[in-house]
Amino acid sequence: MNIIDEFDTIAAVATPFGNGGVGIIRISGEKAFEIIKKIFSNPKFEPKKFNFGKIADGGTIIDEVIVLPFFAPNSYTGEDVIEIQCHGGVNVIKNILDLVLKNGARMAEKGEFTKRAFLNKRMDLSQAEAVADIIHSKTSEFAKVSVKNLSGSLKEKTNEIRNDIFEILSKITAGIDFPEDVKEPEYDYLVETFENIISKINEVLAGANSSNILRQGISVAIVGKPNVGKSSLFNALLSLDRAIVTDIAGTTRDILKETLDLGIPVTLIDTAGIHNESENKVESIGIEYSKQTLNDADLVLFVYDASQGINEDDKKILELIKDKNHIIIANKSDLAEKHNKDEIFLSALTGDGINELRKTLTSKVCEFEPENLEFVTNTRQQNCLRKAKSALEQALLAAQLKELQDLISIDVKSAILALDELTGELITDDVLDNIFEHFCIGK
Repeated sequence: MNIIDEFDTIAAVATPFGNGGVGIIRISGEKAFEIIKKIFSNPKFEPKKFNFGKIADGGTIIDEVIVLPFFAPNSYTGEDVIEIQCHGGVNVIKNILDLVLKNGARMAEKGEFTKRAFLNKRMDLSQAEAVADIIHSKTSEFAKVSVKNLSGSLKEKTNEIRNDIFEILSKITAGIDFPEDVKEPEYDYLVETFENIISKINEVLAGANSSNILRQGISVAIVGKPNVGKSSLFNALLSLDRAIVTDIAGTTRDILKETLDLGIPVTLIDTAGIHNESENKVESIGIEYSKQTLNDADLVLFVYDASQGINEDDKKILELIKDKNHIIIANKSDLAEKHNKDEIFLSALTGDGINELRKTLTSKVCEFEPENLEFVTNTRQQNCLRKAKSALEQALLAAQLKELQDLISIDVKSAILALDELTGELITDDVLDNIFEHFCIGK
């Protein structure tokens, strides 16, 4: 973005396009009130009061609307902000947005409203990233935890750690700069302090794996030999006809994926039937994809034909998954009478036994589900924390060896810089652009 355009007046639709009860157009910048006064019939704005009136282009009325004024700095972006609530039809929203743009605003880029909130100190970078997490959350649980970040839980913990580091750095620096007035801290004190701070960082990083599971979820692969009903089971679990189902073996040639919400996001994967005798090149590639998917999956649903029992091909697949977390499913129960009590006996065709599988699958997924997370972290934040930890570990080692404290202070400063990257106090334009590129326009 051109630096000249960084803080000009922007506008965008803040609600999804489509027919609905209400559509919202958001305007932010120093010309926000100037623009709305040109197109709105009732522009007598007061803080904490909304105005009802008409949006018009000259003598042509476009819609009756409610306008919410937000005066800087008490707005989402920290700038003057106008929100126009109109009827939710596609054309009326587009017409109002076009009118706003014609009168002096430009179209906002992805995430630009939240980027301005960050640049105007309305939130730190961890809170800005929480906005994206809430928008893109695949499950209700992840949305709830992300709200904690938006409220500042990760920011508060990071600031607590940073303050501890800054305090010890201040004592080291004072001892170095004013040796006649201030004694350098005792090395035993430095060791104890560094260990305590590292312990606090470890507490945050302890939730890294759980955060990744909540954000990315787990993968569940449905595997088995051809024509045992994997695609039928895939469709039954999703309650929709997503995969092609026929009685012809080898129908599935590629990997199909869909997401289930079972508290954490579950990527359900339908795979090609695994066997060793295919002469079809495309099917062979599909089989190799299936084996790779099986290896990468967090949980495997192994399906066999209950009407035929387990044969040698099935046993070979069972050998592949013996060390994986798995559930054995005897499909086509409508054509069979017996099954092993340790297996799920069902018919993907009739739906009999599907609910039992859902319960078992949910129980297995719950084993992956984290409990009582104070906040979630993403990969960028985790990397910043690990950099801070690594720098402090170097400082700890130096303190244990009683090296010069001016050398120790270098690593302590590096730890502070790493945390400043996390909160956005120190950030490059490239990293900032990459973060907000993942937002939607209008947020």
